[in-house]
Amino acid sequence: MTHGKTSYVCLPCRASYKQPYPGYYDHDRVCPRCAEPLIHVGSAFAAPKRRDTAAWRTLSVLLHAGVRFHKSCCGGPGYRPHTLSEVRERMAHARTTGEPFAQALVRRDLP
Repeated sequence: MTHGKTSYVCLPCRASYKQPYPGYYDHDRVCPRCAEPLIHVGSAFAAPKRRDTAAWRTLSVLLHAGVRFHKSCCGGPGYRPHTLSEVRERMAHARTTGEPFAQALVRRDLP
């Protein structure tokens, strides 16, 4: 039985690629367009359209904070903000409460 594929993203090109899961001896994946390293985002990832710059900026903030889109035991990856205003709200909440950014970004409701 073969393993499924997972998603990798190139932020400068705004491109997403489905590739086999990384193995023990695999090398780093590079973008076929610009040769920059690809970021492993997980199998539950749906890429925004290339021309949607706001969605790609939101995705960039999530990925740089360490948030990925791996499936959990109960289905999908959980809540992820879709707009920059949602990201700003959660980042402001993290600054005022001292909560880690990655944890605040995946919080569905703010207190």
